[in-house]
Amino acid sequence: MAIQFNVIGLVVSDMGRSLAFYRRLGLDIPAEADGAPHVEVTLPGGFRLCWDTEETIRSFDPGWTPGPGRTGLAFQCGSPAEVDKTYADMAEFGHLQPWDAFWGQRYAVLSDPDGISVDLYAPQDPSA
Repeated sequence: MAIQFNVIGLVVSDMGRSLAFYRRLGLDIPAEADGAPHVEVTLPGGFRLCWDTEETIRSFDPGWTPGPGRTGLAFQCGSPAEVDKTYADMAEFGHLQPWDAFWGQRYAVLSDPDGISVDLYAPQDPSA
């Protein structure tokens, strides 16, 4: 089997708080996962999104320390109005309010509880 990129992993300081954020964006994550040291969900197409607590990472890498946020995720919305609504529903995590980007998308940026950039976007032209 050839190498295949199929996981994005996030290291979080508070599993329950982080999972609550991603549930609000529509991911189906069971409530009992909130206290787990490692959680993963399989997304459509087989890609997996995983969360590990800082303690989990330190269990196998004792010298690990959180670095600057260099991971970013993006969620496609069904319409520009859905970008606006989702951002408004999650305004406490707002980083950049919705705008019409020059590349033809309605775009907004949230920051998850650990500072990971989470973009919301939709084509400005619904036929695109």
